[in-house]
This record gives sequence, structure tokens and C-alpha cells, in this order.
Amino acid sequence: MENVLKITNVLADPTRYSIYEYLITNKKAVDVQEIADQFSIHPNVARLHLSKLEEIKLVLSFSYKSGKGGRPSRKYKLSNYAIELSFPYRDYALLAKIAIESMVSLGEAGKVALYNTGRKFGEELSQRYFIKNNTTNFSSLYEKVNLVRDITSSCGLYPSFDVNEESNVVQLAINNCPFKEIINSGEEYSSICNMHLSFLQGIFEEVFPGTELKELEIMPNGCEQCIYQATVTNVTN
Repeated sequence: MENVLKITNVLADPTRYSIYEYLITNKKAVDVQEIADQFSIHPNVARLHLSKLEEIKLVLSFSYKSGKGGRPSRKYKLSNYAIELSFPYRDYALLAKIAIESMVSLGEAGKVALYNTGRKFGEELSQRYFIKNNTTNFSSLYEKVNLVRDITSSCGLYPSFDVNEESNVVQLAINNCPFKEIINSGEEYSSICNMHLSFLQGIFEEVFPGTELKELEIMPNGCEQCIYQATVTNVTN
């Protein structure tokens, strides 16, 4: 049962599952750049997706020389490991799309409710993480940033951070948008991006109380990452 849960957790990510389907369909070894190009994601995100699939033995990796000199690269191919899952398919992306459209249709009150929902989700996700990992004390800025990194990584956001310790400025870059499928479907994205901002704000609030997160760049505007910045307060307990 534990192995089944681990597999379903890895394949629950829509992009990762699509990569797995791509490998099944093409039945050939691929490199990170091919996956990045095929799914319009950053190579680092593609590498992480492939590594996750390798962790549950659905994918094997091997080194190869391209003939152009330099260090060997890695390729990934489908393993012979078979899985059989009996859980019914659940289209949560469709449910999320319908729920978001319904709330936005209510006008300003709906948008406020959507923002508050995202923030509450971020807060509760963080609190559950604290309980599960028995996290109670944070003694430095970097420990707190690493905590935010762990929480956002657990959501499959593949975050990266830039920290200025002198000014207590933390910049967060998100490489994997959890609402990409909804946005790509033509949904008006400002409300979705505001909800995502509020979700991240909820996480930051739990780790850095009183800190406001602001949006600098977002993927729907053509950027490679969604980038947020905060001048953090309450750095030490």
C-alpha cells in the first residue's frame, strides 16, 4: 500500500504523468532537453520530473557521450517495471477550473473569496507540514527560507530562492505553475494568479509573520518563472 501511495503521489502531477505517457508512446530514450522542449518547461523542471519517475522505478537513466566532447550526458528510458492501480480517475483540474470560474462570476466578492481561499490553503498546508515534521523552532533566516522551500517543494512548485541576508529580502521563483492547464485553456488568468499569490502569502505568513509577498513576474506574461519578493520580518524567534 505504501508503494502504491508513493506511485500515485508521483503520478498525480499532470505534467509528470504526461511525460510518463510520452515515454510509453515513443518507446525511446530521451534527454532532459527533449522533455523540456516537448512540454514547454524549464530543463531543471524536466530533470526533476524525470528523477521523480526514476525514484519509483518507472524510468531508468544512463550516461552517454554525444561525440561533441565534454562530460557525458544522461538519457532516460521507460523501465520494464509494471504498475497496476485501481483507483478511479479524478479530474481535479476540471473541478478547480469550474470552481474558479464560478467564484470569479460572482464579481468582486467572489474574487475576494478566491483570494482568501488561497491564503487559507497556504496557511493550513504549512501547519500540517509543521505537525508532520515536528517543526517548532527556526533560528536563522536561512532556516526559515529552507522551510518555505520544503513546503513549496512538497507542492511540486520546484522553487528557487535568492536571499539578501543584509536587507532580509527574499526572492522566490516558481518553475512549475500548478494552474498551467487552466490558464492554457483560455481562462482569464489574473484571478488565478492572485489566488496563487495568496496561497504563497499564506505560507510566508506562517514562517515569517507580518511579511507581505509581492508579485514581480508571472509565466502568463511570457516569463520563464513566476517571481515573488518579500522583505521578511520576524527573522528569528
